[in-house]
Amino acid sequence: MPASVLFDAPGPKTAARHRLYTVIASIGLLLVVAAVIAQLARKGQFAYDLWEPFVTPNIMVLILEATFDTLRAALFAVLGALVLGVLLGVGKLSDHIVMRWPSWLFVEFFRAVPLLLIIIATWYAIGAQSGLNGFLAVVIGLVLYNGAVFAEIFRAGINAVPRGQSEAAYAIGMRKTMVTRIVLIPQAVKIMLPSLISQAIVALKDTSLGYAVLAPGLTYTTREISRTFNNTIQTAFVIAAIYIVLNLILTWLATVAQKKFVGEKTSSDPLAAGVGVSAL
Repeated sequence: MPASVLFDAPGPKTAARHRLYTVIASIGLLLVVAAVIAQLARKGQFAYDLWEPFVTPNIMVLILEATFDTLRAALFAVLGALVLGVLLGVGKLSDHIVMRWPSWLFVEFFRAVPLLLIIIATWYAIGAQSGLNGFLAVVIGLVLYNGAVFAEIFRAGINAVPRGQSEAAYAIGMRKTMVTRIVLIPQAVKIMLPSLISQAIVALKDTSLGYAVLAPGLTYTTREISRTFNNTIQTAFVIAAIYIVLNLILTWLATVAQKKFVGEKTSSDPLAAGVGVSAL
C-alpha cells in the first residue's frame, strides 16, 4: 500500500477494526431505514391510492416531459458555465490588471451569493412569468454561479501543473498564450476533470430550485402532482429516485469520457508526469 504524508497505512489489526466499524455502521443504517419504513407503513403511506398517480399514463408523460426539461436546463447551464469558467479562469491568470481584477470580482461575487437569490433576481429582471422566463432564469442563474466555480477549478488546475512544464516551454521560445493552450491546459484537464464532473452533478441537482420561479422541470411538475393528490411523501420518493438515476447516468458517462480522453494514469505516474517535458 502506498505511503501517505497525512497518515500511516493501517496495519492488519487496524484494517480489521475498520471492517468491524463498517459492519456496525451498516447494520445501524439498515435499522434506521427499517424503522422509517415501519413508521411509514403504520401511517398508511404505502397505500396504493397514494402511489397510483405515478403509474397513470398521463402523469407518467408529464413526469417524463419534466425530466427532459430538467436535463435540457442542466445541459445548457453546464455548457454555458464551462465557457464562462474558462474565460474567467484565463482572466484571473492574466498579467493585465484590467482583466484580472474584474474576473476576480465577478468570481468572488457570484460564488458568495446564494444560487436561489441569483435565480430569483434574474427572474424578476427578465420578467416574473412562468414557462420560458422561469427556464431562462434557472439557466442564467446556474451559468453565473457555476461559471464562477468552474473558473476557480480551471485556475487551480492550471496552477497545479508542475512549474517545470511552463518553464521548459518558455525556454524554447513559446509565448504565454501558447504555453497555456498547448502545454498547461491539456495536462490540467486531467487534474480538473473529477472536480468538473462533481460540479456538473451539483448543477443538475440545483435545477430543482426552478420551482421557486415556476420553471418547467421535475420539482415544479411534481409539486403540482403532490398538491393535486395530497401525496407529498410519495412524490418526494419518486423525484429523489429520478434524480439519483440521472446522477448515476451522468457519473457513468463522465467516467467513460475520462477513461477515453484522459486515461486512467494517476497524477503520481512518473510516465504521465513526464509527458509534457518529453514532448517539449
